[in-house]
Amino acid sequence: MGRFEAALRAPGLGVIAEIKRRSPSAGDLRPDADPARIAPSYATAGAAAISVLVDERFAGTWDDLRAARTATEAPLLAKGFFSTADELRTAREAGADAALLLLRDLDDDLARTLLAEAGRLGLDALVEAHDAEEVARAVALEAPVVGVNARDLSTFAIDRRAQLALLAAIPADRVVIAESGIESRAQGAAAELAGADAILVGSALMRAPDPAVRLAELASRPLVKVCGLTRDEDVAAAAEAGADLLGFVLARESPRAAPGVLPVPETTLAVAVWVGTAGSSDADLDQVHDVEAGKVRGREATLFAGAAPVARVLDLPWGEDDPGHWARAATAEGRVVLAGGLGPENVAAAIDAVRPWAVDASSSLERSPGIKDHERIRAYVEAARG
Repeated sequence: MGRFEAALRAPGLGVIAEIKRRSPSAGDLRPDADPARIAPSYATAGAAAISVLVDERFAGTWDDLRAARTATEAPLLAKGFFSTADELRTAREAGADAALLLLRDLDDDLARTLLAEAGRLGLDALVEAHDAEEVARAVALEAPVVGVNARDLSTFAIDRRAQLALLAAIPADRVVIAESGIESRAQGAAAELAGADAILVGSALMRAPDPAVRLAELASRPLVKVCGLTRDEDVAAAAEAGADLLGFVLARESPRAAPGVLPVPETTLAVAVWVGTAGSSDADLDQVHDVEAGKVRGREATLFAGAAPVARVLDLPWGEDDPGHWARAATAEGRVVLAGGLGPENVAAAIDAVRPWAVDASSSLERSPGIKDHERIRAYVEAARG
C-alpha cells in the first residue's frame, strides 16, 4: 500500500483536491492556477491527497506535477489519459504517488499490465469506472482503489443517483472515491453514506475565490440539519442559510407533520422522518424513530440510506430534559446525529462537547409548531458552521 491509498484509508471522508486550469465541460476555470502555490494551501486546508491534471486538454503539463511535488509532501495523484508504462514512469519521476487509469480507454489485459507496472514503480493506481460494467471490471481486476465518475465523458452530463448506486456496489475492502460534480457538503455526505472513502473535487475549488478556503468548508463537519419543515418558504430559508440536511416529519401524529417531502435544492439532502417504520417517499435519507407508548416518538432513531443504517440519531426524550445527554453522546461510536434542545444559543457548545457527524434542530427554530423563524434558522446554522 502506497502513501495515496494509505491516506484515503484514514477514518472519515477524505477529500482529493484537484488542480486544473480548465475543463472540457466547463471551459476555463482558473487559467493562472499556480500548482506551487495551490498545492501547499490544499494540504494546510486538510486535503487527504492532491490531484494534478497533466493533460493539455485541461491546460496541464508534467511541470505542474513537478511544481506541486516541490511545494508539498502531500500524496499526489497524476491525472491524465495514461495507456503506457512510459507514462507511468514519467508520473513517478515527476513526483506522483498515484496515477489515474481510465477503464473506458483500457481493455482488461492492458489495465492489468499497467496495474502491475504501477506496483513495480511504487505507484498506487486510481482505477476509474463510469458504469456498472466498468465497476465490475475494476473489482475483478482486484484494483485496491476504485473511483466512480458521475460524469459521462461523452455528454458531460452528471448522474449522481447512478453514481451513488455504483459506490454502494463496490466491496468494502476497496478504497472507494466519488468523482465529479460535487459542489456541497451534502453531496459529499451522500457519497460518504453510499460507501465512499473520499471525494475528488476540482471545478468547485478552482472556481472559488480562494480554493483552499472552499476546500476547508467542503471538508468540515458537523453537517447541519433543520427539521420539522412544513412550508416551501422555510425550506428555502434553511437552504439559503447553509443547512445541509432538510427534515420532513411524516408521522401524522406530530405537531410538525409535513404534507410530504417538499422539493429541496440539489446541494442539500432531504430527510424523511418516521416513527416505527419507514414508508415510501422521495427523500434521500430516512430517519426512523423508535416507538414509545404514550409519546409521539421514541428517544433515539436510526438514519438510513436506502436499506443501510448509516448513523445514530441521539435525541432527548419527547418533551423532557436530560442533563447527561451530551456526555453520553460524546462516547457513542460511529456517526452521531446530535438532536434535542439545540438552537443558536447552545449548538456551538454542543459541537465542542460531542464532536458529532451532524446536528439537528427543530422546535427551537419555530414561531409556532411547523412554522419556522427565519432569523433563528440563520443564527443556528451560522453558529453550527462556526
